[in-house]
Order: sequence, then C-alpha cells, then structure tokens
Amino acid sequence: MASPSDLPKTTPSEVSGSAAATDTAARPSWGETLRVYLEPASLRMFALGFSAGLPLLLVLGTLSFRLREAGLDRTTIGYLSWVGLAYGFKWCWAPLVDRLPIPLLTRWLGRRRSWLLLSQVLIMASLVGMALADPRSNLNLVVWCALAVAFASATQDIALDAFRIESADVRHQGALAATYQTGYRLAMIWAGAGVLWIAARAEVAPPAATAALAGAAAAPGVLYQQAAWTTAYLVMAASMLVGVLTVLFSREPARLAMPAAKSLAEWLRGALIEPFADFLQRYGKQALLILALIGVYRISDVVMGIMANPFYVDMGYTKDEVAAVTKVFGVIMTLVGAFIGGALSLRLGVMRVLMLGAVLSAASNLLFAWLAGHGHDVRALMLVISADNLSAGVASAAFIAYLSGLTNIRYSATQYALFSSMMLLAPKWLAGYSGAFVDAYGYPTFFVATACLGLPVLVLIWLAMRLAPVDHKA
Repeated sequence: MASPSDLPKTTPSEVSGSAAATDTAARPSWGETLRVYLEPASLRMFALGFSAGLPLLLVLGTLSFRLREAGLDRTTIGYLSWVGLAYGFKWCWAPLVDRLPIPLLTRWLGRRRSWLLLSQVLIMASLVGMALADPRSNLNLVVWCALAVAFASATQDIALDAFRIESADVRHQGALAATYQTGYRLAMIWAGAGVLWIAARAEVAPPAATAALAGAAAAPGVLYQQAAWTTAYLVMAASMLVGVLTVLFSREPARLAMPAAKSLAEWLRGALIEPFADFLQRYGKQALLILALIGVYRISDVVMGIMANPFYVDMGYTKDEVAAVTKVFGVIMTLVGAFIGGALSLRLGVMRVLMLGAVLSAASNLLFAWLAGHGHDVRALMLVISADNLSAGVASAAFIAYLSGLTNIRYSATQYALFSSMMLLAPKWLAGYSGAFVDAYGYPTFFVATACLGLPVLVLIWLAMRLAPVDHKA
C-alpha cells in the first residue's frame, strides 16, 4: 500500500458484502498484519486522527472545566454544551462537503483535501479567539468562537471520514480506523491533560490560598487566571499544524466516477436525496430501528460527560490530578477498551459487543454516584475512571465498526455524517439540561439517572439482533 491512490477500490455491492469479503480473503501473516500500521496511509490517518480529536474537548469537556473555574454556574455550563450540537447537525451540510468544490483550493488540492485544509484553518483561528477572550467579561465571544470551532471541526470530520473510507479497500479499513482512533485519543489526551497541565504551569502568581485549598473544594472563580488559559489555548491552536501539514503532504484519494449533473435539480438530487434514499432502500423497515439505535446508543456517556469536569472542580480535584487521572490514564484505558472491543467484535460479532458496551457504559455511571458520596480521593477516582473509560472504549470500537458497515462508499461522506450526527443529536440536546438537573437534585441522583438512560438502548439492540440475524463483522 504505497499510497491511497494505489489501493484497489470497492463497489457499493462490495461494501454491503464486506463481511463475506473479509472472511473469504486469504489471511495475511502476523508480520504482514503488523506492517500495515507502518504504511504511509496508516501514518497519515494517525496524524489526521490527531487533528480530528483535538477540537472536541476544547469546546466541551475542557471548556466546561475552564468555565466552572471561572465561576460560571452549572446550569449555564450545561446550556453552553449545546455548542456540541454542531456535530449532531453536520449531516445537513455533508452533501455540500461531499460534492461542492471550493474555488481555486479544490483545483490545487482536490475535493477532500481542500475541505480538510479549510476547516483546519478555521479551527485554528477560532481557538485563538477562545484563547484571547475572558469568559468572566466576554462570555459571548467565547461562545461564538466555540461555535465556530465546533462547526469547523464537524466539517473536518465529514471530509476526513470520506478521505479515510476512500483511501483503502475494505480489508484495510480496520487498520486505518485503528490508527485514526489512536491519533484521535492521543489528541484527546493533549486537549484534556495537556491543556490543564499547560494552564497549571502558566499560573504565574497563584493565590496564597491555593496551598490551603489543596484537596478541598474552592469557591468557583477564586483560582481562575485568564493569562494561563490564554497560553494553553494558543498552544492548542498551534497543535492543529499537525493536521495542516499532513493534508499538504498527502495525496488526494481516487474517487468513484460520478455522472455529471445536467442541472441544479439533478445535482441536488444526487447530493441530497440519493444518499438517504440508498440507505432506506437497502434496509427498508429496519432503517428506522437502525437510526433509533444510532440516536441513543451513547446517550448515557454523553449526558453524563458534560457535568464530569464541573464535578471534578466541585469535588476539589486540582488541574494536575484531573489531567493525570481522567485525561491521561483515562484515555489510555479507553484505548485498551477499544482494542478489547475490536478483538471481541472479530470473535463474537459486532452486535453482541454493542450489547456488552451498552451494559458496561450505563453501569459505570453508577460508580460516579458512589464517588460523589465518597469524597475527594484520587485512588477512588482512578478506579471509577478505569471502569468508565474501559467500557467506553469497548462500546466505541463496536459502534464505529457498526456504522462503517452501514455505509455505501458511493455516498461515504454524507451517509457516515448522517450516522455519526444521529449518535450525538438527542444526547447533546438532553445534556444541555444536565446542569439544571444537578443544581436541582445533586450529583448522585444525576449519575443514577444517566445510568437509567441506557436501559432503552438494550431493548433496541435486542430488537436489532432479532431482525438482522446476519451480524456486521467488517
């Protein structure tokens, strides 16, 4: 696999029958299997995965930590999490990213790379705006810049998913997905632990009360230093250069030939209607069940996750403690869980691992309810984070494989954007009320409630397994 353009391409029928193709293909040796991770396409996907994973926490988890430290109330922080709805609506403009060229830029770089570069530049510029704005005096500017980051990041995801799917045949998709996820998770460490570590080191004159408050909850706003967060976010903006340079030095993947549209109506039909019609035609009545499952599968994790960082602040955990335990150790456990989930998917089938991931994800939220009553304890936090992130990794690995198996390569950008958007739309909307719920009922009740949200997911998976006995293994 010298380059993406050298790889054999698949037809839509091959995509729908990818499980059979994988099972009947000659199995490579272990040496050949491991070498695939060092090939140029895999390394490129590792770097682009880093670029994709960097913005997410900076407008969600890390931002909620920053806002709580700046003194914002939990209800406001919960509502501001609706910034993440941009990821839930990306299917609305995915057809444009799939088909619409960017003047001059597309002619120079190609359609996929031009959209990637444009979105990455916008992310960098918006992160600079978030760095310079002080949420205590100019919260509106922080919000608008966060919205721009989320919109540009969602656009990058659309183009990158299509770039990944079009860069290799079906048999190599697993390797590209693995390197993409590795880069993505490392970026989350950098945007989670890295930004907290940088902000902590950049605090030039900590308040005198800091030592006395170590291990105890400080009043929100007491320890906030804008200059430290400015430094941290500027470093994050510069880190996007990893993706920019990768795009500039990559090749545009070969694309399936599309018939030229003779009119605007014909173009709109091909870009907007046909990708969705194709999905409905292939799955029929099962399409509604599939979309419902996609729409609520991660609801327990997403709704709980918005209040996780304010919870750490209110429990008195320091930046260094949160960085080390939840952002480094936790992400490593997620990677371990992802590899376990991938291996189990091969052995047991994706649907069974989807069920396992749903059970574990909901159950792990109960541990946060226990931690809320246990108090400040780093070892207890490590235990809870280990269980939570391990289960999230198992669930994510199976879910990505499930979504990829549903996608027709002819409409890769639009269909994958639809699936990944559905995954976030309802959970992100509901998560906006999480702060108000915590203010009204407290953290323990909130965490128990998020665990209960996972119960309908188990029913949907059970129905999907009964109605679709042929398991997705690609």
